[in-house]
Amino acid sequence: MNSKNTERPFDLIVFGASGFTGRLIAETLQNGAGDGLKWALAGRSLAKLSEVRALIGAADGLPLIAADANDSASMAQLVGQTRVLISTVGPYQLHGEKLVLACAETGTDYVDLCGEPGWMQQMIPRLAAPAQTSGARIVFSCGFDSIPFELGVLFLQDAALRRFGKPLQRVRGRVRVMKGGMSGGTVASALATFEQIGRNPALQRVLTDPFALTPGFRGPEQPEGDSATYDLQAGSWTGPFIMAPINTKNVHRSNALLGHPWGQDFEYDERMLTGDGPRGEKRARAMARNARIQNVLLGFGPARALLRRFFLPKPGQGPSLQQREAGRYEILFSGETDDRQALSASVCGDRDPGYGSTSKMIVQAAICLAKECSSAVTAGGVWTPGAAMGMTLVQRLQTHAGMRFEIGN
Repeated sequence: MNSKNTERPFDLIVFGASGFTGRLIAETLQNGAGDGLKWALAGRSLAKLSEVRALIGAADGLPLIAADANDSASMAQLVGQTRVLISTVGPYQLHGEKLVLACAETGTDYVDLCGEPGWMQQMIPRLAAPAQTSGARIVFSCGFDSIPFELGVLFLQDAALRRFGKPLQRVRGRVRVMKGGMSGGTVASALATFEQIGRNPALQRVLTDPFALTPGFRGPEQPEGDSATYDLQAGSWTGPFIMAPINTKNVHRSNALLGHPWGQDFEYDERMLTGDGPRGEKRARAMARNARIQNVLLGFGPARALLRRFFLPKPGQGPSLQQREAGRYEILFSGETDDRQALSASVCGDRDPGYGSTSKMIVQAAICLAKECSSAVTAGGVWTPGAAMGMTLVQRLQTHAGMRFEIGN
């Protein structure tokens, strides 16, 4: 029997609510996004959850649930109480397995902020069968990695199919503005990934393979993204973009999950715009050099220890409200069909990407599953946001999350 048919006391539970991003998600729900929903906060410490409830101005009656990510029975009990579970407890490769398995087995829809392709590759085959049986929709990567990029491509391709009657065979994602940093959780996940590579060197191939999340399918050779290159279409030099290794995988996975509407020869890459002329070239080459140095340094345990000690935010820490509201980002997408018809689009966000915008994105993804994407529309399984919710989520993000998706030429 599909356990999604069982009545549950909550529409939505935020797990990891005492962390910095978890608190922002709770605040987003409290400030109106959660209106009409039955929701609760969950985490290891009821005392810390109570502090969060007070900080966000919620009533004392907002339910709090103690749960331990390392205890399978605790996770099963937690997820059995809700229709949708938001997880912010990363790195997911260290703390996420029992929770997501419980969701898959009990028919609980799940969204997270995962940008850890090695862990995702391992979990997708393990989760697929139980999620399909129970009806659970498991949706990874519902924050800055990778919603603006994956849905940006989806939005552009949707317009191309309507305008040209065919998809864009080649798409470029170019980050023009990114004011505000990535979250400490993203950096912590990267450090955990490098530690896993030390134990399992084969993981390095997963990180560099654009089709690592499309089991059973391999597309054509993809554009190289590690060096400084000049982009004629953008009129700018470009350097490597640190999040491309996860975003490109999710874009190709969406194409595969949707049945390859963009073609099996689809090409996609992401880069950072650095400007035209000698100054832009200098910045692009420095960015490429720094990326190589960073990868070497992160391979050493002492370097990772220094990053954790001196640069990572401590638990519960992050940018101020003023800093979050001053942040923004703009991503440009351009592409051509196989007969050289061109189209472009942009995706913009009104808050810093790693915290302010991410908290709104994941909330809208969860609400979209709960309210608008019924199990009759999206069956149980392991999905990307675009493949599970598509243009419905794009509209929600524009209406409720301060994001703009616009077609150019």
